[in-house]
Amino acid sequence: MLTSLVLGAVGMNVLALALVLARAPAFRTRLYRPMLLNLALSAAPLGVLVVTVLAMAVAVSLNHKGVAVAVGAVLGLVWLLLLPNSGYLVTELNLSHRKDGEDVPLWYDIVLVVSLAMSGVLNTVLAVFVVQLGYVLARYGDTALPLEHGDSHALAVVILLLVALGMYLGRYVRLNSWDVRHPTSLVRKVTGHAREVGVWQPVVFTVLYGAFFALMYLVVVGPVIAGLVALEQRG
Repeated sequence: MLTSLVLGAVGMNVLALALVLARAPAFRTRLYRPMLLNLALSAAPLGVLVVTVLAMAVAVSLNHKGVAVAVGAVLGLVWLLLLPNSGYLVTELNLSHRKDGEDVPLWYDIVLVVSLAMSGVLNTVLAVFVVQLGYVLARYGDTALPLEHGDSHALAVVILLLVALGMYLGRYVRLNSWDVRHPTSLVRKVTGHAREVGVWQPVVFTVLYGAFFALMYLVVVGPVIAGLVALEQRG
């Protein structure tokens, strides 16, 4: 089941990339480069997780547990800041890339943006599941049963709500992950936006999109967790 999840996420990313690249030559129009950037940013959190796991494993093997913890904390923060870029692909469903005069069939762009959105969803849930696994391994050891504990689920829900909030800040406040390098400017932009639109819009957006991702997480990752627990109990 875990293999299917990984292969499904990789396959959806490849399909979305192929559709974006094929659009320009197939319909004699321009290549929409922002989509390529968004795809790369969507996959970046998974790349950071791989680097984090490898770096921590090396530090532990060298008996530098303090270094491993420090590396995990720093790269974990980088991962969290980048993660909303995965879910952000859902907002491509607005078809804002379509321009007057382009002879691109609507059916093609529909499957393109749906593939982009689903690749973002799968990248998000896979990244959160990897962190959930790491949390369980660190706290409970090599056992799958705690994946069904309340604290494990709470961790996933909190992260998905933060993803939804980050998506809002990216889409409507036009913030990027790397804007944390300029905290004063970041706070000024956020407070200015809050004064302009109020707090209800970002709150409702965060709750609704958080619920969407939580349900997708339940549908996609839920069977994987159930399978891992059942396999452990049979063993």
